[in-house]
Amino acid sequence: MRKIIVSAAIAAIAAVSFAAPSEAGYYSYGYKPHCFIKKVKSYDYYGNVIVRKIKVCR
Repeated sequence: MRKIIVSAAIAAIAAVSFAAPSEAGYYSYGYKPHCFIKKVKSYDYYGNVIVRKIKVCR
């Protein structure tokens, strides 16, 4: 029982430690994500070209 509790605590600490840096950019003052429009070309069932514009922010 003790091993399960210890392993669960270690897993929770690891999950929180990875989540905190990934969210850091959203909390800083004056942070603006760099966004651009990306064109993605694909084909439909009949072979027609479909060009979609997707907004990508980093």
